[in-house]
Amino acid sequence: MNKIAPSELILNPDGSIYHLNLKPENVAANIIFVGDQNRVPKVAKHFDSIEFETQKREFRTITGMFKGTRMSVISTGIGPDNIDIVINELDALFNIDLENRIVKETHTSLNIVRIGTSGSLQKDIPVDSFVLAKYGLGFDGMLHSYDCEHILEADFEDAFIKHTSWSPRKARPYIVENSNSLEQKLASEKVFVGVTATAGGFYGPQGRVLRLAIEDPELNSKIDNFEYNDVRITNLEMETSAIYGLSKLLGHNACSMNAIIANRANGTFSEDPYKPVEELIIYTLNKLSQ
Repeated sequence: MNKIAPSELILNPDGSIYHLNLKPENVAANIIFVGDQNRVPKVAKHFDSIEFETQKREFRTITGMFKGTRMSVISTGIGPDNIDIVINELDALFNIDLENRIVKETHTSLNIVRIGTSGSLQKDIPVDSFVLAKYGLGFDGMLHSYDCEHILEADFEDAFIKHTSWSPRKARPYIVENSNSLEQKLASEKVFVGVTATAGGFYGPQGRVLRLAIEDPELNSKIDNFEYNDVRITNLEMETSAIYGLSKLLGHNACSMNAIIANRANGTFSEDPYKPVEELIIYTLNKLSQ
């Protein structure tokens, strides 16, 4: 079996993986992703016990126990590029023998749940509600760096490209389905289900105009009224499609949960945006531990 070169799998002097600053024993197989490093302790405060904590750059990790289930909560920072770092390094911790730099014969599958905030694109999905992403729709192009066509929903993508008259100068949108087993565990009557779109930026890529004109001023309205097999695009954020794509390629389970703090369709914003986030944290922890 070929060894992985030090230039490809970078370790810190203490043997921890480069960006996350973690060793295999520091992280659980049930993992919650949050974007904001300051949200990590807001999740971990609900743990019954804490065994490990570290931070390097924006990547903060706390591992502990919640109702008998070992969990880690990790901040990813913002964007698909950071997700590329986090998921590849987490997979390496479980599925590569770091000392000998070889892929392990036995594969370990992780459960990865994103708890995020997002803006709704549909008038009937109000602020303070929860959205579960059945699919991740990526505008960022990151996943195309990998051999990924076998996990993509090509007909779904073609329908979206045609509906929006998607510019060929931009990366081809890609669509990846979530983990059905995690969806079943996290779904309930209080949760909206749809497609979460992932943009590669916050302003122009999400249709916001400050001083720069955008390529397609009508794109958000095209996104809003797109439907495929009775599934709508419910919300827009910056991580989900990358999480779904890399997780599926690497053999992990992923599902994205978002607290809706803004409604882009009617211009409303939550009066207390911290409240739905706290409620989603508690909801997700309880569901994941069952």
